[in-house]
Amino acid sequence: MTLIALNADVLVTMDAQRREIRDGALVADGPAVQWVGATAELPPQYRRMVDDGTAQVLDMRGRVVMPGLVNTHHHMYQSLTRAVPAAQDAELFSWLTNLYMLWSHLTPEMIHVSTQTAMAELMLSGCTTTSDHLYLYPNGARLDDSIAAAQQMGMRFHAARGSMSLGRSKGGLPPDAVVEEEEAILRDSLRLIQQYHDSARHSMLRVVLAPCSPFSVTRELMRESAVLARAHGVSLHTHLAENDNDVAFSREKFGLTPAQYAESLGWVGPDVWHAHCVKLDAEGIALFARTGTGVAHCPCSNMRLASGIAPVRTMRDAGVPVGLGVDGSASNDGAHMLGEARQALLLQRVGHGPAAMGAREALEIATLGGARVLGRDDIGALAPGMSADFVAFDMSGVGYAGAGHDPVAALVFCTPTDVSTSVINGRVVVRDGHLLTADLPRVLTRHRELARTLFERAAGH
Repeated sequence: MTLIALNADVLVTMDAQRREIRDGALVADGPAVQWVGATAELPPQYRRMVDDGTAQVLDMRGRVVMPGLVNTHHHMYQSLTRAVPAAQDAELFSWLTNLYMLWSHLTPEMIHVSTQTAMAELMLSGCTTTSDHLYLYPNGARLDDSIAAAQQMGMRFHAARGSMSLGRSKGGLPPDAVVEEEEAILRDSLRLIQQYHDSARHSMLRVVLAPCSPFSVTRELMRESAVLARAHGVSLHTHLAENDNDVAFSREKFGLTPAQYAESLGWVGPDVWHAHCVKLDAEGIALFARTGTGVAHCPCSNMRLASGIAPVRTMRDAGVPVGLGVDGSASNDGAHMLGEARQALLLQRVGHGPAAMGAREALEIATLGGARVLGRDDIGALAPGMSADFVAFDMSGVGYAGAGHDPVAALVFCTPTDVSTSVINGRVVVRDGHLLTADLPRVLTRHRELARTLFERAAGH
């Protein structure tokens, strides 16, 4: 059924002209947007459909409607291990060391339910497309467990087949118990691409190859993953230059900066994006700009782990593609995409002054920026031919009181709220603030049980 949204206080298009349409409307048919404009200018054929009830109509009065937000970096399984006491006050390497053995007790059901939980949190925060970086597979867990959850939730998904192959005994950071053999990693990566990857426009599922980090995989796996990805037209993703220790490891082990290391392995280009890049130097920024290599900026996680302030202003000015990521739920410890956009703005201002980022630029990074980083030209904006992914925020609540002067900027400057409506691929997935694709209380009950079980199993070893 054709879907028609009417009467939006403001409809933020993020189109080429960055139009913000007062009393806005849009029409979606199937997965794609057909028309965008003022409600008063709704074409007669659509007006008739509204009048005779042959269209699904959403009254957006009192709401700001905008493109769905795009999350470019996450570790959804970590929603089971939020606020772990031993990892609360650690920087990256010691944080990981405290959590690796806990994660070694994950099961397929834990992966599935934690993905449902993380996606629910994202969807309610305004996110419609997400990547997830799953890089450890204990006890029979597979990326298929995440993919099945995403299909149930109705979220547009870039499933990153992460991997770790360099255990502590070989000079890596993770314990040997959580690493895999490289041959098995590459074999499973090919299986996943062949079984799931959909490169079509409006695709709901794409596969990404994502060796975890320079300190958890070998050069050979990085190189072979790049060859495999490019042979099949899929993207590449990893962590890079996250903090000072990360840079020191790269210099000590490889004699190269993180950016130089990435370049030496073929890990630059518009089909590659790196998470964090907090410590990317001027040479690295120039390299990423020249090659179109993307960055997933994760401000909350960078602050939580005291990694630093990523040079987003400099990256953007140089032309580096930058999107937003909530990062793992054990290093944020939340996954609110609108809140992440707010944090991105505030953190750049702390580092570089009030002109470092405005509200609309933060929203642009969270939409168009994420789309570009993920290699997509069909999401991130509302215009004919684009995917029908949009969200609506109700501006009548106490958090937006007095912000009617500029309701678009208010989305970023005011306390982040959840969406009232979310549409993904032309399908309503959140209505009146309620998630429609899962029995959320039931999912959360099971999630709490599994989190407790995970801790008990870890304590017993």
